[in-house]
Amino acid sequence: MTERIDHIGIAVKSIDEALKLYNDLLGITPSHEEIMPERGLRVVFIEIGGSRIELLQPVSDNSEVSAFLEKKGEGMHHIAYKVDDVKAMITKAKELGLRTLSDEPKNGAHNTSVVFMHPKSANGVLVELVEHKK
Repeated sequence: MTERIDHIGIAVKSIDEALKLYNDLLGITPSHEEIMPERGLRVVFIEIGGSRIELLQPVSDNSEVSAFLEKKGEGMHHIAYKVDDVKAMITKAKELGLRTLSDEPKNGAHNTSVVFMHPKSANGVLVELVEHKK
């Protein structure tokens, strides 16, 4: 079951520069920061009105957003939906003929398990399915 939109991911070259808009201008204080070396990312979450924005900055040349930034520049990277069971969603996606970018969930920020849907299976949008570990 899908519960809600979990967050919207935005790829940025520099989180510090991006925070000039979110923190300095809009007054939204970051709620969580994490370095994910296995994925080559620094992430910062910003919460506003029950929603979250995830800023994604590469910390290595082969990070999950490096190619995106090089090809498309900064901008919306993905939309994430909170789900009860990410493994069950992978199975269901395959049964429906939809493509995921991996066969197994990966560790995500905030103690989550995640899988991404291929944009060709999601109307041109990179969709992340997020299960919050208990």
